[in-house]
Amino acid sequence: MTDQNAVADAGMDWVARRGLGDLAERMGIRITEFTIDRCVATMPVAGNTQPVGLLHGGAYVVLGESLGSMAANLHAGEGRLAVGTDINATHTRAATGGQVTGVCTPIHLGRSMTVHEIVVTDEAGRRCSTVRITNLIKDL
Repeated sequence: MTDQNAVADAGMDWVARRGLGDLAERMGIRITEFTIDRCVATMPVAGNTQPVGLLHGGAYVVLGESLGSMAANLHAGEGRLAVGTDINATHTRAATGGQVTGVCTPIHLGRSMTVHEIVVTDEAGRRCSTVRITNLIKDL
């Protein structure tokens, strides 16, 4: 196993131990990749829509916050906790079926604060939403 594979496996083990939380589980979010530098998850459109059949804007935000907060907590390390202090989203396309994929990358990884960008795309690879989350890191 290469060092890169070991890092990827360690991240997925961390997710398995910590869990995704009830809301993420209820929405069908599934983590597929999880490292300090890149976290990826999918979420079905079905069951997460507005009355008119479009993926709910809040669902994009839940996917983004789930990825960004978990990534911040991985960075924070043992004995520390990352908590969200700001989140925003810009929706640029509507997803109507299949699943969406969120890719979370760090913009800033500091000692007391992180900022992550989460790009959410549809199955055709088209950007549907861009979420940015800031987390404060504090000692437990």
